Amino acid sequence: MNKRLIASIGILSFFMYTAAQERVLSIDELFQLADQNSKSIQLHELAINESAQAVKVAKDAKLPSINAQLELNYIGDGCMTDRNFSNGVHADMPHFGNTFVLKASQVIYAGGSINANIQKAKLQHQLSQQTYYNNQQDLRFMLLGYYLDLFQLRNQQTVYEKNIEQTRLLVKDMRAAYEQGTALKSDITRYELQLQNLQLGLTSTVNKLNVLNHKLTTTIGLEPTVHIVPDSTALFQINVDKRQEISWMEDSQESPTLQQAQTAIKLSHNQQELVRSERRPHISLTATNDFTGPILVEVPPLNNNFTYWFAGVGISYNLDALFKTKKKLRQARIATSKAEKNYELAKEEIENNVHEAYVNLNEAYVRLHTQQKSVQLAHENFRIVRQRYLNGLSLITDMLDASNMQLDMELQLANYQIGILYQYYLLKKITGTL
Repeated sequence: MNKRLIASIGILSFFMYTAAQERVLSIDELFQLADQNSKSIQLHELAINESAQAVKVAKDAKLPSINAQLELNYIGDGCMTDRNFSNGVHADMPHFGNTFVLKASQVIYAGGSINANIQKAKLQHQLSQQTYYNNQQDLRFMLLGYYLDLFQLRNQQTVYEKNIEQTRLLVKDMRAAYEQGTALKSDITRYELQLQNLQLGLTSTVNKLNVLNHKLTTTIGLEPTVHIVPDSTALFQINVDKRQEISWMEDSQESPTLQQAQTAIKLSHNQQELVRSERRPHISLTATNDFTGPILVEVPPLNNNFTYWFAGVGISYNLDALFKTKKKLRQARIATSKAEKNYELAKEEIENNVHEAYVNLNEAYVRLHTQQKSVQLAHENFRIVRQRYLNGLSLITDMLDASNMQLDMELQLANYQIGILYQYYLLKKITGTL
């Protein structure tokens, strides 16, 4: 019954696998698809476009302001009385009234607020670009993690399949030895149990591959039915720079995180300038033309149009700014100090992260070299124990231990190979060069 169930699952998995389309992707192709199709990237691109438009809006404050006002109205008859409201006299009025006012003004000096607001919009645009690059780095590293996990799980799948094939051969040899009376039934049973455990491990690995593949495809804009296959040839041809730690530290100074912190300091200084502009006078040129009718200031009213124009210089000053802006300026200075401390903290954290990743990268090399030797020894040990068992010189438990050790060493080797690439790309992500 168990064999039929396993066979059915195998046939079902085969049809599901063949129905799916495979696509070999390199890391560069993965990043390109993410830049083109990621919703997160598209959202930040819109934020950049929005902030760029805000700069144009801020610059419009330097343009002249022109206002036009037109009024058409009906004027009722008037009534004139004495101061005690006696002796009322009816006064006929012209009934059609019109007013047209055209006013133009040009700001000459606004205390520096216009230029400060333009600079603020530019800094916010710069911040949106830095946020975009920072998000791009985060997204790429997340996808890279999925990609390397996918490669690692495929390695595990290969190791499981090889060990399953090897275990089946052992079971076959044991059954032949059992028929000849040189092996026990319990030995066959224990190795069949080992085979079931390996098949369960293979099933778990395939399911994890399915989950990771779905996350990758939906993020980079591919159909979930597409099976992404990491380009192993290109992956192991990646030139992992064996640079000194000081070189990574220098690169980290240009990371998007630090650039964002620097822009935040500039924005806080800009806010101080905006507060100071409130203490300064505002000067503007004005020109107005007024066309009005009828003339109601005469008695009796004149049913005529009257037009006049004037031009001049306007100066305004908010006296309350002398005492209101002190608290605002103090608040802005505190915000600047906070932004500067945040920059120092971000710089410290990046330096610590670079140092940790650099140490872990060197350790990953040591682990890989050690594990390669361990895998070699595990293979040799398994061949020796297997030969001794077939010659009746070792127990089935020795065979199980040797087989499990071989599997563990091979799985760890795949992990350590990926570990070097992971630490290397982590360094690139921290420094903003991914």
